[in-house]
Amino acid sequence: MRQRAQQIFEKLGYRKLMVIGILMTGLILYGFLMNSVRGNTYDISLFQLSSETIRSEKTVEDPIKTEMERKRLAEEVVPSYQFMDEIAENQSAVIESLFGYLFDAKSGTEKNKEADSTEAMIAQLKEDLRLMETSENGLRLTDDMLDSLLSLSNDSLLRVQQELNSLLQSYLSDPVRVEEVARIRTEIEQDIRRSEQIPDDVVQAGVTIGRFGIIPNELVNEELTASQVEQVRNSVEPTRILQGQVLVQEGQVVDREVYRQLELAGMTEEQLNYKPLLGLLIFVVIAMGLMLAVMSRSQEDDRIKTTELLVMIVVITISLSLMKLLYAISENFDLVISFIFPTALAGMLVRLLINERAAVYVTILISAAAGIMLQNGYSASLQVDVALYILFSGLTAIYLIDRDGGHGRLLQISLAVAGVNVLFVAIYLLIGQTQYNLSEIGFYFTAAVISGLLSGALAIGLLPFFESAFGMLSTMRLIELSNPNHPLLKKILMETPGTYHHSLMVANLADASCEAIGANGLLARVGCYYHDIGKTKKPQFFIENQVNIENPHDRLPPEKSRDIILAHSVQGANMLKNHKMPKEIVDVAAQHHGTSILKFFYYKAKEIDPDIDEESFRYEGPKPQTKEIAIICIADSLEAAVRSMKEPTSEKIKKMVDAIVEDKLKDGQFDECDISLKELKKVKAVMCETLNGIFHSRIEYPKETN
Repeated sequence: MRQRAQQIFEKLGYRKLMVIGILMTGLILYGFLMNSVRGNTYDISLFQLSSETIRSEKTVEDPIKTEMERKRLAEEVVPSYQFMDEIAENQSAVIESLFGYLFDAKSGTEKNKEADSTEAMIAQLKEDLRLMETSENGLRLTDDMLDSLLSLSNDSLLRVQQELNSLLQSYLSDPVRVEEVARIRTEIEQDIRRSEQIPDDVVQAGVTIGRFGIIPNELVNEELTASQVEQVRNSVEPTRILQGQVLVQEGQVVDREVYRQLELAGMTEEQLNYKPLLGLLIFVVIAMGLMLAVMSRSQEDDRIKTTELLVMIVVITISLSLMKLLYAISENFDLVISFIFPTALAGMLVRLLINERAAVYVTILISAAAGIMLQNGYSASLQVDVALYILFSGLTAIYLIDRDGGHGRLLQISLAVAGVNVLFVAIYLLIGQTQYNLSEIGFYFTAAVISGLLSGALAIGLLPFFESAFGMLSTMRLIELSNPNHPLLKKILMETPGTYHHSLMVANLADASCEAIGANGLLARVGCYYHDIGKTKKPQFFIENQVNIENPHDRLPPEKSRDIILAHSVQGANMLKNHKMPKEIVDVAAQHHGTSILKFFYYKAKEIDPDIDEESFRYEGPKPQTKEIAIICIADSLEAAVRSMKEPTSEKIKKMVDAIVEDKLKDGQFDECDISLKELKKVKAVMCETLNGIFHSRIEYPKETN
């Protein structure tokens, strides 16, 4: 698989693979979440029996029922009336005008006694009263009525006027509404007919004038009433179809009202709401943009970044698949089973396989996706409680995994995650308004513990798969390899104790130096433990293992000694390969000497043959390919050199460090790795400080005397 991936990488290149990988992740994310945001639709028709009970997946306003309620309440509003006292005065003035015309006409009739003159005056009087006839109430006096009024004496006519005015003022002094006008007119008619001030022959004319004078004086205040109606309409809360509300029961006939509500909730198959899908697209675009930013910040080379991207895609896919499985079975439970989801799995895997920054990103992405997919209700909305649950647990695991393995045991971290999960569930139960019984509370706390333990168990189970499939070396794997009980380390200790001690010293130097420049100190340390395992083939030929024995090289020609010494790198790499050790550890064994020259035996051979080929005394290599191996190369040479010093001092150590680094630079040993001169300066300073701590001056205690 690794070879196939390498061929694809060489063919497409990093940039194309990055774009393809991020697009693929976006499509996977969109595909998993699409059904969660789109909601359910049903194939249902009018006047058919429903095959299942359907609940609304969202809360929506019912505009028709809302408007019906507003209209009903508006019709119940009592109009606001306003009493207008000036109407009585206006009507009295109208009556006075009427009688004024009568007095004027009567005065003209007395001057002219001819009959045709009286008829002419009645005609003129009717012309004068025409405006009153065409008014809203319509005063209609017949010729006989006018003639009877004109036939009265002035005193009698005046008494009639005063009586009518008096009655009119009496009735219009109180409020009179439109619906009361007919009644009041009947009452004033009866009063006129009973009045002694009105002669019998003009009673009918008086009744007509009296009824004409009664009009409404308490009128509806249209502006105030309209304001009250608007206020009542605005006060009506919209009628809503609530999330989870049963719209139709199983076996119920789908009538027009039910079908209308289903359409309103967007749950018929004919409807397709694009807004949730558009919102999900925006979410995916943001998520993929952040993924691109995270990958761009990585300091690794393009090949490693491509592998890291593939790991993130696989981890995200696994997490989404687990969510989908959990969501599929959640319908069979009345409780929220989302709390069983292995919350810290994604964060653990990415933290162990890649780095902290990528792990935090993946945890945030998974928590947001879970908030969309693992919904507790009927609506397609973001569940904040589930999102926060996964976020807190994932971040806890990430920050408890220490790079050096101080808190690297996943079981312990799983227990800590379970504790955080329990605390979050307690918050969830306390803040929520729902009442839970003891069995439900017990289920939620049990689910929280299972989630934490399941995260660690799955991470432990999946780590070997990732390491094998992608050729990655995790922190946990490095910690396992650093165990002194590892068979190869025990072999070094038992067969080459001097080499074992030398490896520990080199490991301390390399680890501290790598941490100083941001390289992987744990990888350097573990690589140092195994870098000289090739010396176990012939341990007595290496000086650190020559305790109380003769140096066998003294009896061998330089070429034979050269072959034995140079072979330990290749033999060590082959031994590690045969034991299926990670490629990074094998590379340390093969490259920790680079292609440097074996100077001691080269100069010894040159004394015998001045024309000896220098290249034949160089290590096979290759040169260090990473910063970690370059530092191990320096530390290996430096530890041996300082150990051979007599009375090492700070000044001697500094000169030795500078000389070794300078020699390797001039020899081109660092040409194929990306370590900079600035980083080498930091490395030299750290190595000097570490060696001074190891070889510090000791106080000479006086000998005991008897």
